[in-house]
Amino acid sequence: MKQNQTPIGRREFSIGLGAAALGGFARVQAQSDGPLVLGQSGALSGPAAQLGLQFRQGAKLYFDQYNAQGPRRPVELRSLDDGYEPERCVANTRQFIADDVFALFGYIGTPTSLAALPLATQARLPFFAPFTGAGGLRQPFNRLVFHVRASYDDETALITRQLTHLGLTRIAVLHQNDSYGRAGLDGMVRALAEQRLEPVARATVERNSVDVATGVRTLVEARPEAIVLVCTYGASAAFTRAARKAGYGGNFYNLSFVGTQALSDALGKESAGVVVSQVMPSPYQTTKQITREFLDAIKKGGGQVQANYSSLEGYLAARVFGEGLRRAGERPTREGVVTALESIGPQGVSGFPLSFSASSHAGSRFVEMSMLTGDGRVLV
Repeated sequence: MKQNQTPIGRREFSIGLGAAALGGFARVQAQSDGPLVLGQSGALSGPAAQLGLQFRQGAKLYFDQYNAQGPRRPVELRSLDDGYEPERCVANTRQFIADDVFALFGYIGTPTSLAALPLATQARLPFFAPFTGAGGLRQPFNRLVFHVRASYDDETALITRQLTHLGLTRIAVLHQNDSYGRAGLDGMVRALAEQRLEPVARATVERNSVDVATGVRTLVEARPEAIVLVCTYGASAAFTRAARKAGYGGNFYNLSFVGTQALSDALGKESAGVVVSQVMPSPYQTTKQITREFLDAIKKGGGQVQANYSSLEGYLAARVFGEGLRRAGERPTREGVVTALESIGPQGVSGFPLSFSASSHAGSRFVEMSMLTGDGRVLV
């Protein structure tokens, strides 16, 4: 029997949306021969594979475009699979350091990025555009680390504002049982506390697992009006299906790292009404310059890359890094690229609002809400 929660409709969603609306380097040499090699460790196989594959496709799309422009030294994106497991990511990072890559780029996920960061810092390698919004990679400030996406605190704050504006105050959280899940949970707890609220229930799911039975029982019994899911697309889809089967009739909210396209694919028609916070503009609407450039690059590249939020984020990350290389001159060094990136001001890159400085590498606070439909579309 269905509980009495009523999922928000498109009109209510739109109303809520409108209202919510280190110094110095030990090695500064340029890699004088061959391409500039960027090392990426990410999930390219396993339950979270679409996150790494889609991000990598978007990044490679831009780097291919960058290399075709000449006559500058080409960029090679070298990707190793870590299956979204920290131990494998550490091994990959050690390999990149041994290979003397120019920088580390586009690492996928919080637990993996946190495991790699001490190695990158010790080796004085720039650590650019990790695919995570966790605060542990932002504080304390590390001059080697650059972020092109907003933080999980920014996302959870907007989610909470929208929910409370809609009059929904009974909010539960399902979170991954690792540093990513804790970062999202902490963000929700802080955002709710500002509204003098707290989660009505909490439950966990293991990384790379879809065993959500215990979480479903715990959260459905608490009768929340909305459940915020801090996990990847496989667990989110499994939980959403199981909770609905158990009679839950409320709302599902996800953070951007869930992988919007992968979640939509996994849920199919059951995607209708599921909400995802986004840290990139819509990859389907041509109102933004970066999206127009992205879609044009896909077309010119033969249409081999699927336009979605994760591939757009990879494209933007590569676009921003390419701007840093351009500003660093014909013979870029690691130190030179870091300094050049710090010169990217409020004007942003390709119309995307992004800004770095010598004291802040948190480039963006852009967040907006989206809702999935049962026919594969994403409404913003």
